[in-house]
Amino acid sequence: MTATKRPASAGPGGRSSSDPDPVRVSFRRYAGVRTRVLEVGGTAPEPEVPRRARRRRAAAPHVRPTAPRLVLLHGYCDSADTWRPALEQLAAAGIPAVAVDLPGFGDAQPLRPGPMLPQLDAFTTAVIREQAVLGSVVLAGNSLGGTMSLRAAQNGRLPISGVVSIAAPGFVDSWLIRTVARYPLPLRLYSALPVPVPGFLVRKVAEQVVPRLLYADSSLADAVQVQRFTALFPDYRSTKTRLEQARQLVAELADAYRLDSVEVPLLVVACGKDKLVTAASGRQLHTLVPHSRLLVREDWGHCPQLDDPVEIAELLTYFAASAVRTTQAKRAAAAATEAVSEDTAAG
Repeated sequence: MTATKRPASAGPGGRSSSDPDPVRVSFRRYAGVRTRVLEVGGTAPEPEVPRRARRRRAAAPHVRPTAPRLVLLHGYCDSADTWRPALEQLAAAGIPAVAVDLPGFGDAQPLRPGPMLPQLDAFTTAVIREQAVLGSVVLAGNSLGGTMSLRAAQNGRLPISGVVSIAAPGFVDSWLIRTVARYPLPLRLYSALPVPVPGFLVRKVAEQVVPRLLYADSSLADAVQVQRFTALFPDYRSTKTRLEQARQLVAELADAYRLDSVEVPLLVVACGKDKLVTAASGRQLHTLVPHSRLLVREDWGHCPQLDDPVEIAELLTYFAASAVRTTQAKRAAAAATEAVSEDTAAG
């Protein structure tokens, strides 16, 4: 179901306003990009294993189980704050998770000129490698974050145990994304206006449009979340820049995927009230990755982590545990097969 508004005395995750915030905020650097990180759960790395014990483990056909650790990626023109309500739910359940501002968004440093996806790939890879030291990484991404999660899953060298892709674009997209890609006359005229549109008018339009694009039911939109999005469009110039950036990103999505390389467990989430990426897109992705699982929620919009953070947190928790078990079992089987092959060759 779609989440309803909570009492004013409680936070987005049901936390009382007098309780301490379970979400820790820090700044780190990944692939040369300084960014903001929201984190819940344990952070201490596992104890160092003596070299002799490491050699024994490497020789044994057994993969030591590790707890799931969620890495949450946001969408275009969003930030890690989109995951904050879900992070509070995960904190209450004792699930470790991090959400990061992707380069060019939130409090992260801007993207450099040139193709966007390779820069985001390098950043995502650095986050994964850091978090893999602490546990088995399961990626979950919404919209552009879903794209980055899929692209990371295509790299078999990355230590990923599973992926949740929520409303990833680039398959069967809505009329709005197709419009941005074609860059029709109205958008060209807007970008070429000799007199900029007044900032207050840009913000007023954004305040009306944003809730309708992101939520299943705009009347239930969180005012704080809407304000966060509209702050990205304070004036004509910033809106024009975001439009040009969106056009570049849509063009790069045309060659973004090599889905036959995805071998880790994959959960595809499609949302029936999504006005940006249709549910048909999720169904197409599920078809292209035969071992994937598909969840279609007709009552969710483009950002279900805003519509229903409680259920999203539960969904991520159960999938992450299942994905880690599946991946570790496969790795154990592969290690056993390799050990048998080595013994046969030595004999």
